[in-house]
Amino acid sequence: MTTPEAVVEIGSTGVRLLVAELAADGKRNVLDRAEMPVALGRDIFTGGIITRETQSQCLHILLRFREQLESWGITPPRTSVIATSALREAKNTDSVIDKILFATGFKVRVIDGIEENRLMYMAVTECLKEEADKLRSEDSVILEVGGGSTEMMLMRKGKMAGAHSLRLGTIRMESQVRTQDGSFDNIQRYIQDFIQNMKGSLESELNLTQVKQFIAIGADATLAAVCAGRPISTWLWSIEREDFDRFVSEVQDYTVDECVARFKISYNDAQTLRTSLLIYKMFIHLTDVRTIIVPETNIRDGLIISRTDAANDGLQNEFHQQIIASARNLLRKYHGDEQHAEFVRSMSLQIYSSLASEISLDEEHSKMLLEVAAILHDIGIFIRHDDHNIHSEYIIHNSEIFGLNKMENKIVSQIARYHRGKQLPQDNEQFQILARTDRMTILKLASILRIADAMDRGHVQYLSDISIALADDVLSIRTRGIKNLTLERMALSEKGELFESVFGYQIVLL
Repeated sequence: MTTPEAVVEIGSTGVRLLVAELAADGKRNVLDRAEMPVALGRDIFTGGIITRETQSQCLHILLRFREQLESWGITPPRTSVIATSALREAKNTDSVIDKILFATGFKVRVIDGIEENRLMYMAVTECLKEEADKLRSEDSVILEVGGGSTEMMLMRKGKMAGAHSLRLGTIRMESQVRTQDGSFDNIQRYIQDFIQNMKGSLESELNLTQVKQFIAIGADATLAAVCAGRPISTWLWSIEREDFDRFVSEVQDYTVDECVARFKISYNDAQTLRTSLLIYKMFIHLTDVRTIIVPETNIRDGLIISRTDAANDGLQNEFHQQIIASARNLLRKYHGDEQHAEFVRSMSLQIYSSLASEISLDEEHSKMLLEVAAILHDIGIFIRHDDHNIHSEYIIHNSEIFGLNKMENKIVSQIARYHRGKQLPQDNEQFQILARTDRMTILKLASILRIADAMDRGHVQYLSDISIALADDVLSIRTRGIKNLTLERMALSEKGELFESVFGYQIVLL
């Protein structure tokens, strides 16, 4: 039996606690859970800051949770505390986090939307173990409606086609619309307009009419499944589309007090229930699915999975493949040269492996960043071929790549920027203000990417049988069956300077 793991989530509508452990058979046992409502989202989406009263409520809840965790022998430093959309958008985030640390000992980590998607994917994958074949073989949508944002993942034949954190949250929307008009009809129209405007972008990634599996996550979706659906297993439900629509229509006629009484939920949750279910319904109606799958899971489960041995080689490998699939789909969206991208990716990894003993980076993490950068390095050609590396940086930096947080996304965009051109990273002020570890990651991976790109200068994959060796101060790239290497040698002479300065190896093409 392993040591219990604890997660606290500070969300838009409340603060939630989960304590679980990994049993000997590999299953997670939930030991404790708690939830207390607090109006963080209403503060932030109306006034932009967390008020003193709300801060006090939040601190009181966290102190109660600290006492609860002490009974499990779990201290604040051993507790993962995350905050989502509400806290990351507050103008006084830093001061609130500082107060929490001083008063409770909890160190809060504010996560972005793509990190939420990553944790949700891990939680859903774990919960759908018995249904894994469907998830891997069918076009699917995974959706969670929250107070501050809606998290969405699109999967084509089990591979990530798109991941989005949409600024469509129940509290955010009600706060914005109700400042103009308190009518629920206007909220409904707002949702319709938002989803209609998103439809074209989503369908550029996945044909929604071909979606066979719709996975709805969240307390409100679970409530609908429990009331109008049927259980598949302990933590998994299904609900027919007609039954879901009927339940949503029924709830629209209830007052907030009636929702509290009928469903035994908090007043805060009851206030947003109608809006939340309406968002689920409208997204479901973009597809032709007849049955909705509802896993009773959340990002707290995903975080515990990621921290335990359950997230071992199999799950991590699958997660890595989804990151690469997301990058490839982004390249496809911008009509990139997929064959060139695949050659450069493979060549980059080959060079990286030859330097593994001295590269001095977190191997799996840096290799993943290199792979994504290699796939996307030429994506800026969609805008213009001239200076396309700068356009690549812009597109990557302003895109959502599943599995990459904001800082990782920025590093990848910088690696892509410096895959060509005379300007070196050290000459850029924005590069200089980055942390030293990030600067070294960009320098090393960009220098490798430049060499890999030079080996396919003509985008025709002229070289196929390639081996790499290190001897003395020389990195030798040997090809077989190719006699005319003039263009590749020219490209290496143009692009090899950064590699030679970073790693100290002269590059020789044989």
